[in-house]
Amino acid sequence: MTQSLWQQLTRTKTADAEAEGAHGGSGELGRSLNLFALVMLGVGATIGTGIFFAMAEAVPKAGPAVVWSFVLAGVAAALTALCYAELASSIPASGSAYSYTYVSMGELVAYIVGACLLLEYALAASATSIGWSEYLNNFLTNSVGWSIPEALRSPMIVRGEAGMEIHAGHINLPPIILVAMCCFLLLRGARESAAINAVMVLIKVGILLFFAVVAFTAFNPSNFVPFNPFGLSGTDDAGNKIGIVAAAGTIFFSFIGLDTVATAGAEVKNPKRNVPLGIMLALLIVVTAYILICVAAMGAQPAAAFKDQEAGLAVILQNVMQAKWPAVLLSAGAVISVFSVTLVTIYGQTRILFAIGRDGLIPKAFQSVSPRTLAPVVNTVFVCVIVGLIGGFVDSGYLWDMVSMGTLVAFSLVSVGVIVMRYKAPNLERGFKLPFGPWVIPGLSVAVCLFIVKDLPTETYRVFFIWMAVALTGYFAYGIRHSRLAQGKKRP
Repeated sequence: MTQSLWQQLTRTKTADAEAEGAHGGSGELGRSLNLFALVMLGVGATIGTGIFFAMAEAVPKAGPAVVWSFVLAGVAAALTALCYAELASSIPASGSAYSYTYVSMGELVAYIVGACLLLEYALAASATSIGWSEYLNNFLTNSVGWSIPEALRSPMIVRGEAGMEIHAGHINLPPIILVAMCCFLLLRGARESAAINAVMVLIKVGILLFFAVVAFTAFNPSNFVPFNPFGLSGTDDAGNKIGIVAAAGTIFFSFIGLDTVATAGAEVKNPKRNVPLGIMLALLIVVTAYILICVAAMGAQPAAAFKDQEAGLAVILQNVMQAKWPAVLLSAGAVISVFSVTLVTIYGQTRILFAIGRDGLIPKAFQSVSPRTLAPVVNTVFVCVIVGLIGGFVDSGYLWDMVSMGTLVAFSLVSVGVIVMRYKAPNLERGFKLPFGPWVIPGLSVAVCLFIVKDLPTETYRVFFIWMAVALTGYFAYGIRHSRLAQGKKRP
């Protein structure tokens, strides 16, 4: 029977079909990850981005009150993490928010969420790889006295005071090298990548604890005065958004690692227990670490010193101890840390592409996996090429807010999905169930996300809507006709 357009846009899958969809055929992902590896994926994809780089962007917007920006972003992430935990415990699939909304709200909403996630992950991986370049250069300068030539560590497309600037002959080579190394590891399979990531995460946490201890020895309360110079929300003389909420929007991307935990749902042992538990444990570690490091950093130097500061935490250590070796140690830790962030972020995007490809909404090549390593080869190479090009040629100033936009929209729709599923499938087996009924926590999650997103720059909205227009064109030109639900097919 021919479906109406509305029926096509709102067609859904059952939770059981989605949970089983990533297994049982030629395109099968293996369940090889335990709870510890899963938590390390979440922490690895999260700790590093906001702390190592975003303070240079966020502190000028909020001053010392950036501490509250981290708290606000953490509250939004915690509320959404609870929503993720409920959906992940009942729909343990590889597509994260995409898969959850396909079951709860239908194909079109799922496709929109998928587009948000692809934007979020690609730009997040690119932005972190750019930050890796800064700390690599700091490490080389302080350890062996050699700096990467400016033309080989600065992008061609730069955000200047007068707008976009083109620096012909420039390329940021380190991000391209980093992404190539991540590609090599990911092609070897999830288990090997997760093991290497776990080691890097433990090193990163140790280095950040070392930073906190040293920075607190130079703690100066006067650095927090005035504490909140720009208020909750406002604009500066140039019309740019400033204040606690604006800074929270800038750093919110640093919580996307929680979503990465959910993208691994099809490769986790006992997913109905381990995915929600992994999300909550990762969140607890991340929020604690962020606030600790933020307070230590703000106490060690004035807020004005953060503006445009390259490899900021390493510089703070060098200034506090009046020696190079602490900066060398932290830069080495950052090089390892950001490697793990980029690795896991690219991993997450390849799994989302895999889920969308399995549903027929993008070409079949994206659903194929290597019979030997069970890694999605085409996805991995495709994502790494895109991420490498953006990281090599684009200024990171264009990327942070775009990542937050994609994250906040996806998080909001996941929260709505919890409400829908409670009414649509009240008897669905849930390994974790939100307290206070179906409305309170999801409603608060959506409200906080929208509160943050309203203060993102106008330019971010413009680029986001252009991207969504491109994505929807792809859906109506290809996806709506090739969808497996449209063809009455089960996943392979």
